[in-house]
Amino acid sequence: MADKSARFVSLLTKQTMAMILAGGRGSRLHDLTQWRAKPAVPFGGKYRIIDFTLSNCLNSNIRRICVLTQYKAHYLIRHIQQGWNNFNIEHGEFVDLVPAQQWVNEDSWYVGTADAVFQSLDIVESHAPAYVLILAGDHIYNMDYGEMLAAHFESGADFTVACKRVPRQDATGFGVMQVDENYRIIGFEEKPAEPQPLPGDPDVCLASMGIYVFSMEYLRENLKRDSEDPNSNHDFGKDVIPFGVENGHRVWAYPFRNPAAGLPDYWRDVGTVDAYYQANMELLSENPPLVLGDRDWPVLTYQEQAPPARFSPEPKNAEIDNVMVSGGCRIGRCVLRNSMMFSNSVVHRNTKIKDCLVLPEGEVGEGAQLKNVIVDNGCKIPANSMIGYDPEEDRKKYFVSEGGVTVVTRMMLGDGPAWLMKARYKT
Repeated sequence: MADKSARFVSLLTKQTMAMILAGGRGSRLHDLTQWRAKPAVPFGGKYRIIDFTLSNCLNSNIRRICVLTQYKAHYLIRHIQQGWNNFNIEHGEFVDLVPAQQWVNEDSWYVGTADAVFQSLDIVESHAPAYVLILAGDHIYNMDYGEMLAAHFESGADFTVACKRVPRQDATGFGVMQVDENYRIIGFEEKPAEPQPLPGDPDVCLASMGIYVFSMEYLRENLKRDSEDPNSNHDFGKDVIPFGVENGHRVWAYPFRNPAAGLPDYWRDVGTVDAYYQANMELLSENPPLVLGDRDWPVLTYQEQAPPARFSPEPKNAEIDNVMVSGGCRIGRCVLRNSMMFSNSVVHRNTKIKDCLVLPEGEVGEGAQLKNVIVDNGCKIPANSMIGYDPEEDRKKYFVSEGGVTVVTRMMLGDGPAWLMKARYKT
C-alpha cells in the first residue's frame, strides 16, 4: 500500500508546475534589500532565503519550476544560474527565470500576486500541467508539497490553501480563514483588524501561508476573470480566495506539517529585520526548530569552493561559545558568543562579538565590539568600532530595528557607488 501511495503522489508531482513569486521588494527588511530582492538575502550561514522553497520543490519531486522576478533581481538570478542549473532538460525538468512580462500594460510591472501569475500564464500553458503550485520565495520552512497535492486531488478541490495555526494576536498580518469539519473554507479575510478565532479556541486562528494548489482549468478561468475586474487588487489573498469562497467554489484548506516526523511545524516569514534576525538566531539554540542537516530533507544551495574555516593559533584570552562558522571564515583571537559567521567572513584579533550575524564577506576590524548587530555582505567594520551598545548613537549612522537590532551596510560605512551615495543621502 505504501508503494502504491508513493506512486500516486509521484504521478501528481509530475503533472505539477511550480510558480515561485520572488519579485517582492521586501521593504520591511530596510537596508538588507538595498542591493537585492528579499529571496536573495543570505540566511543560515551559507544559504539564501529562496533556497528553502527550491529545496522543498526538489525534495517533493517537483522539477518544473518558474521563478518570477522583478525587483533588483541580479543577485537572485546569478544565484539560481550558479546553483540551480543541474536539471535534466531532456526529462522536462527546469528552473526558468521569468521577469515581468508587461502583457497587461507596458508601463507597469506586477501589481499583485495574481497578476504576476496571470502575466506568465502563456508560459504555464505551454507546459500543459494539470496542477499549478503557487509559492512564495521568501519564507523559511520545510514542507512536502506532494502531500498537499494528494489532499487537493482527494478532496476534489479547485483550489487548496496551505494553512497553519497562529496566535490570535499575531494573525492580523495574515489571511485568516474559517473552515467546516472537512476543512472546506467557508470564510476568509485578508489581514483583518479583528481576526476570527477557531471555534472552541479563542486564542488561535487559522492563517494562510501563501502556498496554493490550483487545478489548471480553474486557475486559467479565474485569473482571466480577475484581470478584467477594474475593482480588483489582482491579489490571491485580497481577491481570488475571497471570490472563490463567496461564490461557493471548491476551496479547501490544507493543514501544514513538517515532513520530518517528531519535529515542530516550523514556518517563518522573515519579512522584517527582527523576524529575520530571530529566525537566524533560532538555529543556534540547543534544539533548533529547523534542522539544516536532515539527509532525508536536505536544504540545497550554491556555495563557491572555499577552504575550511580557520581559527587563530593564539588561544590565550580567546572565548568561542555557541557559534556557527561557515566555510572560508578566518577567526582571530577574540570573544565570539552566540553568533553566526557566514561564508568567507573575517574576524580580527581582540574583537568582542555577541549575538551577531556577520553576512558573507563581512570583516570585523581589530578591537571592534559588536552586540545585536547584522553586518551586511562585504562590510568592513573599522577597527575599535563599538556598535550595538548605544541605540541612539547607532541611529545616527545605522538602522536600528524596533527590537533593538542594528543593521550595518556598506553604504552606511561610506562604501558604495558615488552616484548612489548621493541619491540615498542627498549630499
